[in-house]
Amino acid sequence: MRLFAALAALGLVLAGCAAPKAPFASDAQIAAVSFRDAGPAYLRLYTMINNRTGAGAHSSLMVNGSQRVIFDPAGSFYASIVPDRDDVLYGITPAVATAYQSSHARSTHHVVIQTVAVTPQQAETALALVQGYGAVPSAFCASATSNVLRQVPGFESVANTMYPDRLVAQFGTLPGVRTEEYHEDDSPDLQAALKAQNAALSQ
Repeated sequence: MRLFAALAALGLVLAGCAAPKAPFASDAQIAAVSFRDAGPAYLRLYTMINNRTGAGAHSSLMVNGSQRVIFDPAGSFYASIVPDRDDVLYGITPAVATAYQSSHARSTHHVVIQTVAVTPQQAETALALVQGYGAVPSAFCASATSNVLRQVPGFESVANTMYPDRLVAQFGTLPGVRTEEYHEDDSPDLQAALKAQNAALSQ
C-alpha cells in the first residue's frame, strides 16, 4: 500500500512530463535550423514549479555548444519550426528560447532557470549525451536530465533523481550557477500557451 501511494504521488508530481511524441525530425530538417550562440558555452537547467504546491513538474536542459539545443525529455513543447528528434529540440534561437520558457510559465506554474558556464569540451559532451539518449518515457524527465548531467565531467556530484525539485536543488549547489525565475500570470492551459507561441514563431 505504501509503495502504491508513493508511486501515485510521483505520478501526480511529474504529470507535467507526460506528452505525446512529435514526429521524428530528419537530418535535413535539423541542419536547416541549426543555431549556434556566439557567446560562451553553458548548460541551462529549466525546472517548472507548481505555484500552489511548490513541487517540481518538469525538468529540461539547454546545451549551448557547437549548436544550441534543448533536451526536453517527455516534454510538452511543440512548435512547427522547431524540429524534435528523440526529445531533443533543435534550432533554439533567442525567439524559440523565449517561447519555450513563456509557454511553461502561467498562472499555475513558474520556471526556475539555472545557468552555469562550461568549457566547450563539457558542452560537446553534454550535446552528444542528449543526442544519444533516446526518447524518454513519461514521468522520467528529471531522471533523464540528471543522468545526462552526471556523465558530464565536472558534474559527477549530481545524483540521479526522479524529482525535478530535488534536481533543481542539487544544480543550485554547483559553483558559479546563476539562478533566476520567470513568471507569467496568463491562462493555466498549457496547450493554449503552446498554440499561441507556435503561432507567434510561425509568423
